[in-house]
Amino acid sequence: MFCPLASGSKGNALYIGTRHTKVLIDAGISTRMLIKKLSEINVDLSDIDAIVVTHEHTDHIRGIAKLGCKMGFPVFANSETARAIYESIGDAPKFKIFSTGEKFEFGDLEFDPFSIQHDAMDPVGFTIQTGSVKIGICADLGFATTLVTSKLQKCDYLYLEANHQVEMVHACPRPPVYKQRVLSRLGHLSNVQSAELLQALLHPKLKHVHLAHLSGECNSPELAKKVIQEMLDAQKASVEVSIAHQNEVSRKVIL
Repeated sequence: MFCPLASGSKGNALYIGTRHTKVLIDAGISTRMLIKKLSEINVDLSDIDAIVVTHEHTDHIRGIAKLGCKMGFPVFANSETARAIYESIGDAPKFKIFSTGEKFEFGDLEFDPFSIQHDAMDPVGFTIQTGSVKIGICADLGFATTLVTSKLQKCDYLYLEANHQVEMVHACPRPPVYKQRVLSRLGHLSNVQSAELLQALLHPKLKHVHLAHLSGECNSPELAKKVIQEMLDAQKASVEVSIAHQNEVSRKVIL
């Protein structure tokens, strides 16, 4: 099963589970909330085998201090992200260090971490292979490089950022520094950029796309889906699209 538990600037956590291996991608929500959300998909926190971290921003590691340091869950991160987590929380969980650009295995999951453009130490996206199924996870990036497009080819399921609508960012009351960051190549993907990336990734076996990390102020689920659906219709592509929600468990897909 793949299921986004929380997606957005207030906290991020994704669940991936097979019969043999169950992991979280990021733990940016409280342990109490994590337990509640996992229970909604009939998973107990004690079932989780490890946490895999994309980068060190608070909305991705808020739960690491308790889960990793107090409760002892292994935490997979690259060395720069691990260092930043230690500096942020003042403690070190049981890190399992991976190298960006090098595949690693955990249980029956094969992870391929690749570099993305974001204002963090060494942020990554992932493709995750289990059996014949390939999942692509890529959010918190300001620009989809050729590497990103290459790595995300031939996925069965995608979790892609569709953070904002550009004109809504310009019109919002946030300070200019916020707008500059969001719109920069180290910020977040717009709806249009997400559609352009998805267009490059379309293939006959792509089954489902979660639109991720939507801004609560500069986007809406209806608008994000509209932009993506218009592209899909233009390409005559049939792909299920759903929203990865901030405050509720999102649609789960069975792998």
